[in-house]
Amino acid sequence: MSLNFQSVIAKISALWCAKHGRVVGLILLLGYAAMMADTSLQPFKSFRLSLFDEYQKVLPRHTVSRSVVIVEIDESTLSALGQWPWPRNYLAALIDAISVLKPAAIGLDIIMPEPDHASPQAIADSRPDLSKQVLNELKSAATNDSLLADSLAHGPTVLGAAGFSFRTAETQGGLRTRMIVTKGQDPLPRLTAFPYVLTSLPELQNAARGQGLLSSNLDNGVVRRSVILASINNSLAPNLSLEMLRVAHAASNIVIQSSRFGVNSATIGKLHIPLQENGEAWLYFDKASRDRYISAVSVFKGEVSEKSIKGKLVLIGLTGLGLQDMISTPFGDRRPGVEAHAQIIEAVEDGRFLVRPWWMRFFEIAFLLSSGSFILWWLPQTKLINIELKNDRRRANLQAAQDASTDRRKNKHAVKHLKTSHIITTLVMASILLLALGLGLFYWLGLLLDSANILIGLTILLASLYMSAAIEESQQHKMAENSLLQQRIQAAKINGELEAASRIQLGTLPDAKTTFFDEHRFEIEAFLEPVRHVGGDLYDFFMMDESHLFFVIGDVSGKGMPASLLMVVTKALLKSAALRGNDRIDMIINMVNAEMSRENPEMLFVTGIAGILNVETGLLDIVNAGHDAPWLIHQNGAIERIEALGSPPLGVIDEFKFPAKTLQLAQGDTLFMVTDGVTEAMDVEQVFYTVENVTATLTTASINGGLPPIEIVDYLKRDLRAFVGEADASDDITMLALRWMGVEPENA
Repeated sequence: MSLNFQSVIAKISALWCAKHGRVVGLILLLGYAAMMADTSLQPFKSFRLSLFDEYQKVLPRHTVSRSVVIVEIDESTLSALGQWPWPRNYLAALIDAISVLKPAAIGLDIIMPEPDHASPQAIADSRPDLSKQVLNELKSAATNDSLLADSLAHGPTVLGAAGFSFRTAETQGGLRTRMIVTKGQDPLPRLTAFPYVLTSLPELQNAARGQGLLSSNLDNGVVRRSVILASINNSLAPNLSLEMLRVAHAASNIVIQSSRFGVNSATIGKLHIPLQENGEAWLYFDKASRDRYISAVSVFKGEVSEKSIKGKLVLIGLTGLGLQDMISTPFGDRRPGVEAHAQIIEAVEDGRFLVRPWWMRFFEIAFLLSSGSFILWWLPQTKLINIELKNDRRRANLQAAQDASTDRRKNKHAVKHLKTSHIITTLVMASILLLALGLGLFYWLGLLLDSANILIGLTILLASLYMSAAIEESQQHKMAENSLLQQRIQAAKINGELEAASRIQLGTLPDAKTTFFDEHRFEIEAFLEPVRHVGGDLYDFFMMDESHLFFVIGDVSGKGMPASLLMVVTKALLKSAALRGNDRIDMIINMVNAEMSRENPEMLFVTGIAGILNVETGLLDIVNAGHDAPWLIHQNGAIERIEALGSPPLGVIDEFKFPAKTLQLAQGDTLFMVTDGVTEAMDVEQVFYTVENVTATLTTASINGGLPPIEIVDYLKRDLRAFVGEADASDDITMLALRWMGVEPENA
């Protein structure tokens, strides 16, 4: 709010334009590259994952081998056999029925840590009222768990287990698995570690040919990766998919290749499975299909042919309503959790993997830096050519054109369009190149390239270069404007061209459309129409800092050149006082009043309303110096006038202390102000427009909850002109409307 603030802005602008934007561009480029080096940063991770999802949507995996069958315990099965959990002899019967059809492996996406409560012994314990003979028969019968263990032992079965980071009553400290052979450096420090694991009963573990983890990783609620190899109490453990592949291919063990960067791959017989350095694998999904699903009830009824099961890897999972463990996929759909294992197995069998090697991040950073460096070298040169072209045309316009401002505006727009076209062309070309590169690597090599963050980095760089070009262009524009202003002032002095003086005067007034073109916290609109070439009305608005808006509307006593000169002086004094570090509106007005009262030989005065709006909170401090009371238009259409506190105009009483009034605006409230040229405008019969007509017009305009400031001002202008008709204007007409929009809450 001081001149120091302006000097800081000037220094920042100079830094931004250093080497034609290359310095700041390089700083931003290096900073973004440093952030890309940390893969955990958001939103970088979200952008990356969203792009990887799009890769899969555009190029989904095409299943070739059809090597997986999911036997689902669905609604029809539950209707036929009863609700889950079943007695385990039912599950044993299902495994037996599948085993007869000669599958390569059977994986259970089910964990059974407790004894079956439906076993005959459990029934005998719960029904002591039964006859002794029945009780003896129940106690002597085989347990359901032993029946299930027998079925597991006679088939190529693999049980599921779940890793836990905390202890529960049923978790254990280890998992029974086949030995995993490691080649290279110890991979354990890189792996996802689980100190505890939830497993099925030891009797069932001993009977099955293997066990594997069921864990998958969620990224923002979507399953994109699965833990293929984990650490359980410093012991290697495979997941269900990997162990099923080992059983299906009759391999004695799993071989893990690792290096100092982490895990490289897993080998099962002739199968080679590339992994991430932390033992995870990216899931490569196919389009949703029911082709691999078979209802368990169909297996029980013998309706499934041997051809459907023989030599395939069978997963048994729950899909019945209320039982299914649903997952979200990169396709945006939801599927049973057991399908994650099916996707992994089919991708391995078909040799279609997705992988993001440890070096990919550094490749992306190098790509960003190299392409960004090329842009830094090439694009500013094009910009320099454009600026020189613009300067040549401006000099020609200043010397030869009768209406220099019109030619300058046309030239300005042409050059901006030329610059923007270079930015857009560069961005489009970079987008196409990165998208093509990303899709090509995905399709042919299964590599996941983060094109999104590279493109974001280049976009930031291009935006920085565009801003530097805009700052340089603005500086050139101001230099030309100052030169033109001096010419017009000289012409006005020599030739008495009041028309030039009018353009100069009106040119000092701010334009809301350009001053606040990207502002969303408030809307402001102003209109000034002098009765002569130059007038004594004034308005101004500008940001004192990031959250405080200063505004003023005023009316100088008298008309013509003296009033216009005092108008310019008053406007300059107000702006100087506001930017001198004063943050209270009463202090600003008191300072300006003292200056005007001290040197006022013509005894002119100024009525006005000035205020400071906190655009973040809606808190409004306002001073009325002998001016017509403003109107407050509420969001609901209600209108009230903010009456003055009995203050005189500026320049009348030297030591007068102007009081400030504080208002809390609600979101959507509009403050509307006019000079007396509006209320005292007369028609051909010398009838005044009056304050009442202004109120009535604003009420009509706000009947449906109010209009934006630009439409309120336009509405009143049209009504005023219709009222005045052919009558000559008697005074300057000025309007100012300010609406507080509020601040939108940030996304969590």
